[in-house]
Amino acid sequence: MMLGILKHNFRHLIIPIFVLLYKTMVRSYLDYCCSVWAPYKKGDIEALEKVQKRATKILTSLTHISYPDRLKVCKLTTLHYRQVKGDMIKVYKIVSGKYDSAATPILIISDTHKTRGNDLRLQKSHLKYDMRKFYFTNRVVDQWNSLPHWVLTAYNTKTFKNDLINTGNIRILYLTFEHK
Repeated sequence: MMLGILKHNFRHLIIPIFVLLYKTMVRSYLDYCCSVWAPYKKGDIEALEKVQKRATKILTSLTHISYPDRLKVCKLTTLHYRQVKGDMIKVYKIVSGKYDSAATPILIISDTHKTRGNDLRLQKSHLKYDMRKFYFTNRVVDQWNSLPHWVLTAYNTKTFKNDLINTGNIRILYLTFEHK
């Protein structure tokens, strides 16, 4: 609905103004509580991504180029990438004690120290049923454990965010997501 309002009220937009309007009026709805309901099925991810695809086609100067190129021109990322990045930032805040421990999900740091990897590895819970497989505490473990030690031991949240983007590990997930 908000995308329709943008399309009908702003006919000729330049890219920076469009990006500002899109981020405030449309993407805020798409990102709302995504760490709680986090879509994991490919169809759900594509349904959300379709909204962003349509939004970037509002700009008449970008209709002839592919979706990944439109994202690069607008300096945007896929919504799935934003979700994974947001999850990693939340895990960092939980592990580093930035949130109240009584109100956060329990993430267990593994006590087995291996010669490779980091010493802040999260322990994956063994699930009998698939019902909890995509809960926050289970879906973040593999991605978190794949991050290098120097990223996980960042001094503050801002440094962690910058290191997370620069490491490239999270981009692996971003690049494997197929754009149609």
